[in-house]
Amino acid sequence: MRVAHEELTTYLTGLVDGKRTAPGDDLLSELAQVSNEGDRLSQDEVVSMAFLLLVAGHETTVNLISNGVLALLDNLGQMAALGADPSLLPNAVEEFLRFDGPINIATVRFTTEPVPVGDVEIPADQFVMISLLPVNPDADRFPAPDLLDITKPGGGHLSSGHGIHYCLGAPLARLEAEIALGRLLHRFPTLELAAERADLEWRISTLSRGLHTLPLRVRLPPARLMRRGAMTTTPRPRGDTSVRAERLQLGDRRCTYRYK
Repeated sequence: MRVAHEELTTYLTGLVDGKRTAPGDDLLSELAQVSNEGDRLSQDEVVSMAFLLLVAGHETTVNLISNGVLALLDNLGQMAALGADPSLLPNAVEEFLRFDGPINIATVRFTTEPVPVGDVEIPADQFVMISLLPVNPDADRFPAPDLLDITKPGGGHLSSGHGIHYCLGAPLARLEAEIALGRLLHRFPTLELAAERADLEWRISTLSRGLHTLPLRVRLPPARLMRRGAMTTTPRPRGDTSVRAERLQLGDRRCTYRYK
């Protein structure tokens, strides 16, 4: 992990250097060139921002997708409903974010003035860790919060932050999750967990909520299998996206099927 961190930092430092000398029409160039009354972001600040955008945008989306798939495996009726009606995908992603989101704790805040929170007042000049864990299952905000329901009205959760701290990449994360989950359920409507539920390991992290791995067993839907009769296979050249034939062994019978 340390070596990967060092290599990525070295790469991003060189990339930022290039954007300073030869800026383009892109976000990193804007960060490297932006100034406010003569004050510019330092090299370390731009590299840190690039690192945050890259890593945060990757890990959180991975966790959103895997946590969503696991939630569906634990609620097969919801999986069937989503597979039967892809128009539910945007709402389903909102429910996955609420039900078991990819973040445990928001990034550190700092109070510039006293902040009342319920019956407590946080003094000024204090670092604050904001936990999202008790918010999204709040029964006062979400009826039956411990039940996964992809048909309930979406939104209202804080998995993507709020106000000026709202996640910059939230729209992209939602789009990625919709595409990934939609294509997964379309291609493999029958998904099974290829491990014992109790054996799944969650990453030890204060910030992130995600699994180390999510082993799945997938089955091709019968509607996409067309028996061809002969025991032959047709190899698919690299880059060929056409229908291909593959020999499968079903018990003591060998048949050739074609599927997209």
